[in-house]
Amino acid sequence: MRQEPPHRPSPLRTHVLLPLRLAYALYATALFLLVGLTVSLAALLLPGLSRRRRAARALARAFLWGAGMKLTVRALDQLPAGQCVIVANHASYLDGLVFTAALPPRFGFVIKREMAGVPLAGWFLHRIGSEFVERFDRKRGAADALRVLRNATNGHSLVFFPEGTFTAEPGLLKFHAGAFTTAARAGCPIVPVVVQGTRSALSPRGNLPRPVRIEVSILPPIPIPPGAPAHNAALLRERAREAILAKLGEPDLTCFADSAHPLHTERARSAPESSS
Repeated sequence: MRQEPPHRPSPLRTHVLLPLRLAYALYATALFLLVGLTVSLAALLLPGLSRRRRAARALARAFLWGAGMKLTVRALDQLPAGQCVIVANHASYLDGLVFTAALPPRFGFVIKREMAGVPLAGWFLHRIGSEFVERFDRKRGAADALRVLRNATNGHSLVFFPEGTFTAEPGLLKFHAGAFTTAARAGCPIVPVVVQGTRSALSPRGNLPRPVRIEVSILPPIPIPPGAPAHNAALLRERAREAILAKLGEPDLTCFADSAHPLHTERARSAPESSS
């Protein structure tokens, strides 16, 4: 698909709209802090993981509605009734909040361990059943992977962002194997999911937030193929990435040995790989 060059607003229009954008940014920040305080109290006071997740989902939806970020979830009925592993593209710090709002509360998130040390955020993520995974210490990372696998085999449904990070430029980075190894060994299907709009709503470039439409599209589940788990994980990774890339309509930003997609630009060839 040919990418159209981005529209650049005129300097005069930018200056005219700047006060409105600043006012919206202040409003959205205040709303986020209010919702964050409320959901933290709910996580502290509510007994039971299911209740805390339902409260987090309701408050995430309230924030998106109040911030004018209309959320549309497409093909939610494609989620299997039983256990599954969701893998999604990653474009913005908003993605976790958007998936909390979009998905049923039976899903937990797999997150880089650095987030566990963030004041308040790490505690809250733990209270809603998130799994933290070490990226740099191999011994601890292996222990974390075993814990995630154990929870998956016990029937928990998980959400991974297999790129591990995001970039300012649109496009899809390399997928790491953890989500697919977990699904293959647990024997549960992979569900590719595409989120669009969050990069514009809260840009990684540090631009002011914008009230734009956000869309989450659930793609058809990918069942576990017959064969050894290691072989299955590689097949699942390739098929999921191909499905997400096709729906996303953005460039392939990395040389991915298991993907048949060519690189689109010279800049894509030099794009940094994610590290989780």
